[in-house]
Amino acid sequence: MTVLPILKSATLAAVLLASTAVFASARDVTIKVWAGGTGPTADYRIDNIKMAADLMQREAAVRGEELKITVEGQTWAGWDDFKQAVTLAAESKTAPNIIVSGHEDIGTWSKSGLLRPVEDYVDLEAWPLSQIYPNLLEVATFDGRLWGIPQDAEARPFFFSKPHLKAIGYTDGQIEALPAKVESGEYTLYTMLDDVKKMQDQGVVEKGKGFMPRPSNGTDYWQFYQSFGGEMTDKDSGKLLLDRQALTDMYQFFVDAVEKGVVPSTYLGMAWDTWHDAVAHDKAGAWHGGTWHKAEWESKWGLKDFFGQIQYSLIPAGNERGHANSVTHPLVYLLSTAGTDDDAAISAELISIASEPRLNALHAVKSGHLAIGEAEASVPLYANDRWATLATKDLLPHTNSIPNDPDFGLYWKAMYKGLEASWTKTSSVADAVKAVETEVRNALGDKIVIR
Repeated sequence: MTVLPILKSATLAAVLLASTAVFASARDVTIKVWAGGTGPTADYRIDNIKMAADLMQREAAVRGEELKITVEGQTWAGWDDFKQAVTLAAESKTAPNIIVSGHEDIGTWSKSGLLRPVEDYVDLEAWPLSQIYPNLLEVATFDGRLWGIPQDAEARPFFFSKPHLKAIGYTDGQIEALPAKVESGEYTLYTMLDDVKKMQDQGVVEKGKGFMPRPSNGTDYWQFYQSFGGEMTDKDSGKLLLDRQALTDMYQFFVDAVEKGVVPSTYLGMAWDTWHDAVAHDKAGAWHGGTWHKAEWESKWGLKDFFGQIQYSLIPAGNERGHANSVTHPLVYLLSTAGTDDDAAISAELISIASEPRLNALHAVKSGHLAIGEAEASVPLYANDRWATLATKDLLPHTNSIPNDPDFGLYWKAMYKGLEASWTKTSSVADAVKAVETEVRNALGDKIVIR
């Protein structure tokens, strides 16, 4: 595992000296925090920063210093509007001090000058950052520098309806053994298609609801690419990688699902509320989503017995080239170049405090996310939560993440465009793959490896 660079003592000393000078006299500072992809169950993304500010103020008072920190938070439920708002704010020099976004924005935003490397303002060897999982810190690293501190972690499981599996002949023991069969590759995506087709044929679920994947573009679809042996980056060169065969097999899988009648050709674009209603109320045979969806299904959709109704596993392998997997998409706290160095030092300290295990556990348990560090997994609130504990043990070790490469967004859009074209049968699978290859080759040249 790559060893991350730690903060240079000289840099840290300069930051601490500056912040001490700031706190020595009365100071009234406003820190703006913007968070994307944030709904009612994820309010601790900003509330933890507010609690951290309260703690910093109390600590300053004990030292005989006057410090007032006002945290102004703003959230966006959607990602497109949020990222547009951040971009416009950066252009108008009104960006927030702290940005809570997906790690994949680090490459683009760091190169544009929007971000400060967080490693210049924190000590990674000191508590609580020292207990954060190293792989999550690696996810927040780009060009050899650490740009963000993980705000949460997650996995994206595959889900099955237990009652519907029983209706087609599965015993309780076989249902309990299903995750292990998925992990070993014995139970594949095509096995799943056969099972949900049986559910439809026997009238257990409505036609077209046997398999209900994510209804819009998202990180999740890279899991299916990996299920057929695809890799997003070339291990030797570090460049982006397009695997023609994996992409072909992935597209063909969804075409086969449509032809089998378990998902409609017009499925993509379904309203999210329609999707949530179906999967939470046991109207689907199998689907995929995020660990955080459990909290949403319970709080918003009235799911009463998650473990009695739903089995979970990794995303199954598609064929012998692929493997069962899950993609994690950690959100990260990022420091913008807005404000002064003193503002950045205060913001970094707020982020560090907000990363303490008990505070982050509030977010993880309420929102259905996973721990960012070893100590958090032992916090009673987290350790006593069945879903948090099981997902950490069963799913998190098998996750990987999408690249921070600033050109990955272009590749991603091309991949999804090809998926839509083949899924809706507006083009053949072969033509869709060829179109993706042509688009990324023309746009990226030798920045992407095509095999």
